[in-house]
Amino acid sequence: MIDRMVAWRAMTSRDVRFDGVFFVGVTSTGIYCRPVCPVKAPHLKNCLFFDSAEAAEKAAFRPCLRCRPELAPGNAPVDSSHRIADLLIQRIEESPIDNLEGLEAIAARFNLSSRQLRRIVQKELGVSPVELRQTRRLLLAKQLLTETALPITEIAYASGFASLRRFNEVFSQQYRMPPSRLRKEAGKGTIFASETSTLLLGYRPPFDWTALLDFLRLRAIKGVESVDAQSYARTVRLGAYQGWIRVSEAKARNSLSVEFSHSLTPVLPLLLRRLKNLFDLDAHPERIAAHLQLTPWLAASLQKNPGLRVPGAFDGYEMVVRAILGQQITVKAATTVAGRFAQAFGEAIETPIAGLTHLSPVAARVASASLDEVASLGIVSARSRTLIALAKACECGEVTLDTVAHPEQAIEQLLLQPGIGPWTAHYIAMRALRWPDAFPKEDVVVRNNLGGITAREAEAASQAWRPWRSYAVMHIWKNLSPVKVKD
Repeated sequence: MIDRMVAWRAMTSRDVRFDGVFFVGVTSTGIYCRPVCPVKAPHLKNCLFFDSAEAAEKAAFRPCLRCRPELAPGNAPVDSSHRIADLLIQRIEESPIDNLEGLEAIAARFNLSSRQLRRIVQKELGVSPVELRQTRRLLLAKQLLTETALPITEIAYASGFASLRRFNEVFSQQYRMPPSRLRKEAGKGTIFASETSTLLLGYRPPFDWTALLDFLRLRAIKGVESVDAQSYARTVRLGAYQGWIRVSEAKARNSLSVEFSHSLTPVLPLLLRRLKNLFDLDAHPERIAAHLQLTPWLAASLQKNPGLRVPGAFDGYEMVVRAILGQQITVKAATTVAGRFAQAFGEAIETPIAGLTHLSPVAARVASASLDEVASLGIVSARSRTLIALAKACECGEVTLDTVAHPEQAIEQLLLQPGIGPWTAHYIAMRALRWPDAFPKEDVVVRNNLGGITAREAEAASQAWRPWRSYAVMHIWKNLSPVKVKD
């Protein structure tokens, strides 16, 4: 239950830390806004407060055209119910309407009944799964209409509607205007000559974009990724669709600017979800910092690099390959071998960005490779066997490498695979599974910077940082010098 006076004070303060935490519906206008909306604050008596955009839309409010609720950053999941609701949103964002799993199938992924799933979504978001799906699609469509010159027909399909007629009907019914009117008000013409479009993805500040780029630059796979001082670019394969993206910071708008080739428009929801995971855009940095700074020697790192994110993975299988190649060798050496691996097993692609020449290898291709093919790249035989075995396990669905409802079970599943130890499993969980409480206690740098302690001692020390141990690891890697953990 939202405290009206607390929400009112937060809204009138325009404090960006409350952006995405709640939304305000204004009864006199029928519009709902983010708490950072630049328009004059309405009277308290005309305000209703909601936990989510979906709940505001269910109450018949329309999204504000000034503050644009679809750009509000998401909340980091802090318990199982939040995480399940968040993962359901991801499933909806990743699936076009014709391919969306039934509610029973989605619930089964979380080891729940459909009734339990409905109850969780209703509790966390204030809407049903069907209402949630419709709102997410409409908000994406609204963003595409406002920010791009894509034809309305393509927008309808890209946002998950089965037909243009259905899109027009739902949009007009929900927002009381046809899509064409919103485009006209946004000032977008009908010219569609460019081969790319650009969208914004919001985040909750602070956001250490420079540190994130530095991390990704050191690990960039030659031919697949390109990272400079301002941007991250890569080739993309999503199902049958191929293309490229380039991401830079739009700091003044607390957003990342995503340029994408139009060949990826049919899978845009999945693309945007992958990028949110890669750049950790759902993080709540103030909440994380408030907990970690209780450890005095972490406080200095938090002050030096506020908003330090945990870089995720654009592709789960790609991250597994990175993690295996990184076992017991330096980051530089692992990155060199990863480039060879991509050249050998990745498909060639043409892009306008220098250095982007190959798509990341898929599990099916590696699963069919011989041991000699993999080992010839300078990969030891034991690691080559692990790469082939994991590719086969991923291909048959034995191993799941996207965000999951029960990361601890996924870690146990990984540990059953040959050549996967605790360090590798937790590193994969930290980045590919987006588990904020992963902790690779065997990591040499972590143990050295904690005073040369054992893995068991590191695990004991880490209990104070739960459930944000992944973020603690990033600070330990980046800024911490050897310390005494009992200080």
